[in-house]
Amino acid sequence: MNISKHIKTLLLAATALLGVRTASAQLFPNSYINIDWQVNVPLGCDFASKTSGWGMNFEGGYFLTPNFTLGPFIAFHTNLESFPRQTIDLGGGTSLTTTQEHSVYQLPFGVSGRYNWCKKSVFQPYVGMKMGANYAEVSSYYYVIQQYDDTWGFYLSPELGATIYPDPSYRLGIHFALYYSFATNSGDVLNYSVNNLNNFGIRLGIAF
Repeated sequence: MNISKHIKTLLLAATALLGVRTASAQLFPNSYINIDWQVNVPLGCDFASKTSGWGMNFEGGYFLTPNFTLGPFIAFHTNLESFPRQTIDLGGGTSLTTTQEHSVYQLPFGVSGRYNWCKKSVFQPYVGMKMGANYAEVSSYYYVIQQYDDTWGFYLSPELGATIYPDPSYRLGIHFALYYSFATNSGDVLNYSVNNLNNFGIRLGIAF
């Protein structure tokens, strides 16, 4: 999988969404769009356990009621961890001695729901839940070789956040959130096994 190609595609999609949102602000006054940078902390995963800021989140929603929004989301994140030279037992009398860099790349997407408070104020908190599918690529890089496993799983992510609009009548503000995510992805690379992906993180971005 070409991760850089997917990142470019997502950034292009975000630019297009921003253009549409700006051009149609009067057509869809009861909607929002968030474009966030995110920091992701893996929980209980020894394969790639380092905190990483290599990720973004894109989402939008429509106010079905004065307080409840529903809409799509898509995000991506990569966590990396380097390992010193070691000998790996591959079974069957085969072993491999090398340094490694482990990578877990995640691409969740689906539906996002929020319950919002204080819609007309400067500070607008909410609680939310994201649900959908999660693509994950679990990789080990050694020498010039990448060994990986592509996996799919179910994704669930509760979230607590807020948007700050300096001028509530003009929908341009700052968005931040704390989230936990759980995905059922499982994969095997070399003699390593990954079962479920648990993460905690922070999002910071702009809101329209």
